[in-house]
Amino acid sequence: MRPPPSKFSGTPGGPIVTSPRIRLSDGRHLAYRERGVLKQNAKYKVILVHGYDSSKDLYLPLSQEVMEELGLYVVTFDRAGYGESDPNPNRNVKSEAFDIQELADQLQLGPKFYLIGLSIGTYAIWACLKYIPHKLAGATLVVPVINFWWPSFPPKLTNEVFEKQPKRDQWKLWIAHYAPGLLYWWMTQKWFPCDHPILFNKRDLETINQMSQVPMPHEYKIRQQGEYESLYRDLMVHFGNWEFDPMEIENPFPQNEGRVYLWQGHEDNLVPFELQRYLAKQLPWIRYHEVPDGGHLMIHEKYLCEAIFKELLLGEEPTIK
Repeated sequence: MRPPPSKFSGTPGGPIVTSPRIRLSDGRHLAYRERGVLKQNAKYKVILVHGYDSSKDLYLPLSQEVMEELGLYVVTFDRAGYGESDPNPNRNVKSEAFDIQELADQLQLGPKFYLIGLSIGTYAIWACLKYIPHKLAGATLVVPVINFWWPSFPPKLTNEVFEKQPKRDQWKLWIAHYAPGLLYWWMTQKWFPCDHPILFNKRDLETINQMSQVPMPHEYKIRQQGEYESLYRDLMVHFGNWEFDPMEIENPFPQNEGRVYLWQGHEDNLVPFELQRYLAKQLPWIRYHEVPDGGHLMIHEKYLCEAIFKELLLGEEPTIK
């Protein structure tokens, strides 16, 4: 079964473009959103990369007061195929890094910028650490989704953890990796429902309740160009075969001119902490935090969100709670 053609934003019959966009070197457009202080007045400039089924308009509990106090400018963008950014049928891990580099260059963020990635969007951060480390002042990976097929993972450990995943997820990830051409069919067939809500933990449910009080008028835009080039392409790229193994990346800051941080929830029902711990041990230049009762939505908690930013920008040691 072939996926339907994407509805490109800004084309006849497609969704209307309401956000600023840049034109990339390959002709695609990338939509973005700016927050915080004016760019020209900023002390710190951060590009934040959204996760699965999300967009540049994600809920970020940083008040304008806090951002002004930090001198912080934040730019979020719709990754390829999401929101108002054009799909990229050739999207891969590497292409995401160069989309970010072009965004930074065209917005004139300076010789270096900070980077924060969320959930499945962190494959873009791994790519930046691999391909454009010279552009980074520091980076944070928040609840980064694991690829079970990264070569450095011990097979026994990955098999044990993989078997703990819901059967529907096992099939979805297996197909995304071994038979990506069948993923659209699998995700849309009706005999064996395979798309289901994430099993959030108690802390995540409290966060969802708080987020429900905040208007999200642009949420409908996330999938407006079609689920294949947004959601399903994400799965195929992240769980496919990478050009590199993240656990073989060299320290991007050998002179301690920057730092890399990783935040994991011990009770994250989407990302297994066992594999995250193993990864962190292989990369001693990463500062690893594990929140004891943390789930998958910690960036949307006010205290943790501020702690994540202040650690990256100021080097403040967070109090984990």
